[in-house]
Amino acid sequence: MASITRTNMKNKRTEDMEEHLYLDFDLHHEGTILPLHTSIALFLISYCDYRTFQIFLVPAEGNAHSLPKESVLPSNVDAKIISRSDLPPVVKSCCLPVVVEASGAFCRAGLAVVLRHIIQKTYLADPSRKDVIELLGFKKTCLKACAEVSQWTRLCEISIPLAVERFLKEPSAFIPPEVLQLEKKLGEPVRVHNDDKIRRQKLQQQLKASEYGYLDPASEIPEGEETHGAQSVNCVLKPANLELGAALSKLTVQEAPSRTPREPTHIRKTKTADLPPLEHVFAEGLYFTLTDVVLLPCIHQFLVAINKVVKNIHLPLIAGWYKRVQKVPGVKIAATMCNITFLHVPDVSTSQEHMAQPCKAEMEEKELPDCQFLGGPRPTITKLKEYGIESRFSPHPCPSWTIDWEGLPAAASPAEGKMSSDRALRKQQQLNNLLSVVTHIAKPGHVIVDFCSGGGHVGIVLAHMLPLCQVVLIENKEESLLRAKDRCHELRLSNIWFIQANLDYFTGPFNIGVALHACGVATDMVIEHCIKTRAAFVVCPCCYGFIQNTSKATFPRSCRFQEALSYKEHMVLCRFADQTAVQLPLERRQIGKRCMGLVDLDRAWAAEQCGYKAQVISMEPESCSPKNNLIVGSPILIETIQS
Repeated sequence: MASITRTNMKNKRTEDMEEHLYLDFDLHHEGTILPLHTSIALFLISYCDYRTFQIFLVPAEGNAHSLPKESVLPSNVDAKIISRSDLPPVVKSCCLPVVVEASGAFCRAGLAVVLRHIIQKTYLADPSRKDVIELLGFKKTCLKACAEVSQWTRLCEISIPLAVERFLKEPSAFIPPEVLQLEKKLGEPVRVHNDDKIRRQKLQQQLKASEYGYLDPASEIPEGEETHGAQSVNCVLKPANLELGAALSKLTVQEAPSRTPREPTHIRKTKTADLPPLEHVFAEGLYFTLTDVVLLPCIHQFLVAINKVVKNIHLPLIAGWYKRVQKVPGVKIAATMCNITFLHVPDVSTSQEHMAQPCKAEMEEKELPDCQFLGGPRPTITKLKEYGIESRFSPHPCPSWTIDWEGLPAAASPAEGKMSSDRALRKQQQLNNLLSVVTHIAKPGHVIVDFCSGGGHVGIVLAHMLPLCQVVLIENKEESLLRAKDRCHELRLSNIWFIQANLDYFTGPFNIGVALHACGVATDMVIEHCIKTRAAFVVCPCCYGFIQNTSKATFPRSCRFQEALSYKEHMVLCRFADQTAVQLPLERRQIGKRCMGLVDLDRAWAAEQCGYKAQVISMEPESCSPKNNLIVGSPILIETIQS
């Protein structure tokens, strides 16, 4: 038994060693590796001191396929150069950075997903590295949500790196709006777990300070005291430094937490609304997280570049954050490895000249006045009828078609997902509807992508039934994708890939896109992705109430709906489209179904504007799901248009 265990551990270590990390590599800009996504990934690897990955640098097309004589790589990193033509097939289909497992079938793509994986692998290899796992935050969700949902993910993964890269290539005296947005966010009140208790401690500290003598709130802990935790801060009366003390005590993982004495009665009875707000120590609040790791290389390179144009740039909150981050144990070591020499940033007040520029993100968030807004679904539906628009459903192409569920291996059945028998039956009925369409249009050699795949209920059955097609499962949640991988391993499927990523990071060619119950705007992103690739799509929408304007999609989608409805009126349809649950009164469900049909008709017409034949179908039986619409689209061939 012991020898088997040792063999399994050795095999696991071998598998870990064979994980490959692929990073974009462009000609460096004055010692900076571009794109900044690569610099960020290398900085985190240096901070974690994790050396298990085999790292491959992928030069931009036309660049030399060798490292420069004076290497700009971190001192603790070994890397090889690989051309894009030599990349594994699954990597060619994704935006870098990408981590690929030994099998070549499971990969993780996109900055946030890859960084979170590096952290998790570091902690698994060395559970004593509490400082590393705490980078993921209190609930281990830091940068887990996609950029369309989370402002922080969008800012860190997309906005700031791209803005700084543009600035490095074309420096100017003007601060990018994205950097100003970060300055603004650092000034917003902090919300953290147990913040009520910390705010009461701050109130007590402020009262003592006013009684015994107020000290400069902008002053910092003396050098050498920053790792002694909250106790050392509470010994001196510095109101603004309570947050810093709490943050640094969190970082001191080797010390046992000290017991905090109970607050006096008058402090405990203070209303929450009257407590002082907490101020930012780090990017998202009091604690050093992955967000700070992402921002540090970007902001450092921005400060280096802008200081060559404008001396003593006035970004006081970013400057304070930049200095505090340097005090975190391990940051200076990682910076030295990555050839980063921190700048001395003086304490300065905010410059109105530079802060006067409005943030683009702020402008996007402002809603224009809407004088034509009508409340409730009935006035909105009536208005659409005046424009000749009513919900319409095409006949189901094969309503009685069904998969031979009894003949399928157990691992291919939704029941393997540990759901109830009733729910498993409904899931089978949903799959009957999707696969009846997909199997009809799929041909040998086609690539079929199951977007927002979850546990792979759709993709696994497709891979089993269509062995001559390549199936790709794309899902942002690692746990769901790993469950799908285990089921496929049991079925011995070799025609399936697993990609943990936002769907935007999949850039490979494909023929058919499928999505079962893609939530909110995810449905529109799937359709848009299919249209860009000229692929057919079979999509079952869900969570209409989550639909809203984003950087990827605005509503209404089609020209005819835009002529009839405002954004707010369209949101009325979306909100009532969610009212189709079986426990609701029949009349409300009927209105919900009409609203659902109208929202999806808008989506279908938007696809038709892009050269598609699209239709909305109601799944059979309708009881298989409260969200029982299918939007089916296929590109109209040029030959057909010409004829």
